[in-house]
Formats: sequence, structure tokens, C-alpha cells
Amino acid sequence: MLESLEKMLARGVDNSLLRFGLGKGYLDAGDFPRAAGHLRRCVELDATYSAAWKLLGKALLQAGDPAAAREAWGQGLQAAQAHGDKQAEKEMAVFLRKLDKPSPAQR
Repeated sequence: MLESLEKMLARGVDNSLLRFGLGKGYLDAGDFPRAAGHLRRCVELDATYSAAWKLLGKALLQAGDPAAAREAWGQGLQAAQAHGDKQAEKEMAVFLRKLDKPSPAQR
């Protein structure tokens, strides 16, 4: 699937749905930096895409950048609230709370 999406991108197709598909595919494959790049482009194309903000935060966290993940989830929370996307709003609020909890090593 990723190969066909990459071919579309190479042909000049570039939209939020394509970037979301690429971002999710790379996230699922464990390529977190590449996933984050596509998901960043997705939210540049459509800042109201709350599901993309949610996955961008996950990709950034997995890539080892919790501060950037916090920022993505914060922006995603605003997008979800503005569009009444209650499920995404709840999920990102939980992710943000988890970031605020000290790890067992920090206690």
C-alpha cells in the first residue's frame, strides 16, 4: 500500500488524505520520523484534521520528541474542539495527561 501511495505522491498528487495514509502507514511500519514528516504535511494542508494531529503526536513521541508531541496534541485538541470531534478530543486529552505523569524512574 505504501508503495502505491508513494507513487501517487511522485506523480504530483498531494493532499491531506494521501499524506494521512502515508503517515499512518509509516507509523504502523515503525518508521516514526517518516510518518511524522507526512503527518506534518497533512496538517499543513488541513489544520482541522484532528485524526492527523493525533497520529502526528504519536509519531513524534515514538521518535523521541515528547515536547513536539505535546505541541501536536495541543493543536489537535484545539482542532477537535473547534469541530466537535469529541472522540479525538478525549483521546488527545488522555495522551497529554499521560505526558504530564512522572515516569516511575522520576518518582
